[in-house]
Amino acid sequence: MYTNSHDIIRKPVITEKSMAEMADKKYTFIVDPHANKVQIKKAIEEVFGVKVEKVNTSNILGKTKRVGVHVGKRADYKKAIVKLTEDSKAIEFFEGMQ
Repeated sequence: MYTNSHDIIRKPVITEKSMAEMADKKYTFIVDPHANKVQIKKAIEEVFGVKVEKVNTSNILGKTKRVGVHVGKRADYKKAIVKLTEDSKAIEFFEGMQ
């Protein structure tokens, strides 16, 4: 279904909460909604060269927005919180953001 691991990982989540969780070696990503935990774990290990202990996922429903009489909806997405093992190195992408 996926040609490579970069198709599964969409983008990192950069929020105050996700930055605070980095101290516990937890990193948050927006991932493909059809990817399961095993595929997400494999993709993170392959792309960043780290060892993943566990993956928590949640499906986020998009908010309904209005502009006057027009009603629209933001896109749904899937969020994955990845916990690295204790002996694993940190993900370099997030190093300068703390």
